[in-house]
Amino acid sequence: MASVDVPVALLGYGTVGAAVHRLLEQNAEDIERATGHRLRVVHALVRDPGKERGFAAGEGVLTTDFASILEDESVTLVAEVMGGVEPTGGYVLDLLRAGKPVVTANKQLLARRSTELFATAAEAGVQMRFEASVCAAIPVIKVLRESLVVTNVHRVLGIVNGTTNFILTRMESGAAYQDALAEAQRLGYAEADPTDDVSGADSAAKMAILASVAFGSRVELADVSYEGIDRLRPEHVEAARSLGAVVRLVGTATLVDGAVDVRVGPALVDRHHPLASVEGPFNAVMLQGDAIRELMLEGPGAGGLETASAVVADMVSVLGTTGTGFLQGDACWRSLPKLPPGELPAPYYVHIEVADRPGVLAHVAARFADEGVSIARLAQHVVNGSAALDVVTHTAPSGRVATALDAIARLPEVHGLPDALRVIDERGI
Repeated sequence: MASVDVPVALLGYGTVGAAVHRLLEQNAEDIERATGHRLRVVHALVRDPGKERGFAAGEGVLTTDFASILEDESVTLVAEVMGGVEPTGGYVLDLLRAGKPVVTANKQLLARRSTELFATAAEAGVQMRFEASVCAAIPVIKVLRESLVVTNVHRVLGIVNGTTNFILTRMESGAAYQDALAEAQRLGYAEADPTDDVSGADSAAKMAILASVAFGSRVELADVSYEGIDRLRPEHVEAARSLGAVVRLVGTATLVDGAVDVRVGPALVDRHHPLASVEGPFNAVMLQGDAIRELMLEGPGAGGLETASAVVADMVSVLGTTGTGFLQGDACWRSLPKLPPGELPAPYYVHIEVADRPGVLAHVAARFADEGVSIARLAQHVVNGSAALDVVTHTAPSGRVATALDAIARLPEVHGLPDALRVIDERGI
């Protein structure tokens, strides 16, 4: 049977876009054998056609004119790999309205404008796929949407940023934060401006997407509480080691009595928990649900080639379906309330620097007791010439822990604000 020629276009031709083109060219026969289609890049939207590229685009492929893609009726599939929210969002909406399926790797766009994008795709009867937007080569979206469609996933744990995971792994080996960040930049794991990574914003966007798909209810970036790793100090890493744990930037999406909570922040992960073994620039997503108990997917979560492989996989998936495709309507089929702030229960690790005099421990314990927060473990030691308390609480609502810490911070013998990190030690099995 003769293969079907499929002209495709790319929005963007940087590291990922060039890698997508290279994979399509080098694997054309494999794709054709599997699908009966041959994907051929005919347009790639760029700002500067004269810029040197990682893979030659070919004569006449590069263009600065978006209309040349939108108005080309032969283009039946577009991959968006340019990033950003605008003008990218407008381009994607125009393509969907024109009946052209879109594959995107753009986490920020999806985390901010998914309602409008999926509504437009559904109205036009075309697909929008987004596997590469979360963990690059790890097929977690496909697993959630297809393999686990009736599993009733109630919790998602994710190490979804390779930059921060690399930095934290190096800090475990004794590197200072700034030195670990500089090394990540030198190796290409971190951008020149690493703000989105180290602040937790990148992870928050990815967790918004994962929560939306896992729970079938819209979660946007504004719904995610997040903090990063830029305030972590060596004593946090040392305290984790002494407690048989490691520090990781962990995103959690939890379904509690029909309400959704999504957050990202540094956490102490028990050494026996599977996420503790995820090191370097790797990502991992753990899914917990009624039918599966626990499932973890791990692999490279960043990089041009890894992201490109997920983009190409989505492009091939579009070829194998028609209309909006099986499970390609909006993943969000219901509206769930957000869990009120402060109600998510969890154990916490708390670091408190105090004056080294009698009675301090009793005063601290009393403030926890006032909020019904019980202490599971406590260690006292000297840091920077002052006494320090490392406290691990039993599971308690985060709001009660925060109120106790506010009261503790006001004690005259307490130096500065206490630090609090969630503790992750529970398994789904």
